[in-house]
Amino acid sequence: MTMLPKKTERKLGLVIDLDTCVGCHACVISCKGWNTENYGAPLSDERPYGADPTGTFLNRVHSYEVKIDGKESQLFHFPKSCLHCEDAPCVTVCPTGASYKRVEDGIVLVNEKDCIGCGLCAWACPYGARELDAAEGVMKKCTLCVDRIYNENLPEEDRVPACVRTCPSGARHFGDFSDPESQVSKISRERNGFDLMPEQATKPVNKYLPPRPKDTMKEVDVLAPFLAPVADEPEGFMAWLDKKLDKL
Repeated sequence: MTMLPKKTERKLGLVIDLDTCVGCHACVISCKGWNTENYGAPLSDERPYGADPTGTFLNRVHSYEVKIDGKESQLFHFPKSCLHCEDAPCVTVCPTGASYKRVEDGIVLVNEKDCIGCGLCAWACPYGARELDAAEGVMKKCTLCVDRIYNENLPEEDRVPACVRTCPSGARHFGDFSDPESQVSKISRERNGFDLMPEQATKPVNKYLPPRPKDTMKEVDVLAPFLAPVADEPEGFMAWLDKKLDKL
């Protein structure tokens, strides 16, 4: 059985803001692109242009429509990838030692040369964050873009996971949770960051920020008088423009 380190020097991970994630899948595409083009074996696709395509992704976004307290339904987007748990069960079940947790930064990785594709890590992971690459015959998972964050050939602003660099709404944050003054530590404290499925006792490093209350239809009713058209018929320049457009 593979052993976990008793302590890591750093705890690198992500904070994902469920309040600002818009479900655009930019993080999914950038993750797929970066890892296919740069890290290890490519993330293969099976029948990509067929009726039943499948593929290997290290990051996915799920969307749920939820009705809270009998109010209007709200749409929430939930990004999911490896949480780099402190007590990672995927590591301890690995029969070959291919899955391991790094002492220097706490990142959980897979040594693809030692992986036999048995799937025990996927069975042990309560978050469904492991994927079998059917073409390569090995297990794949989020690496926190370890080949980016330490790459001194990249500009400093690019030394973050591809998903973080790409997120247009700023919903993803990267940093060291062992430092109480880091951005991820502060934002997690201020916004009540929570562990996913804490009952599993895996101690995930990644945190989620809960969504804040959304606007309701009552507020739309208040604004209705201000949204009414200012005139039934266009006047001035708009009237002239309407006539010109009608002739086209």
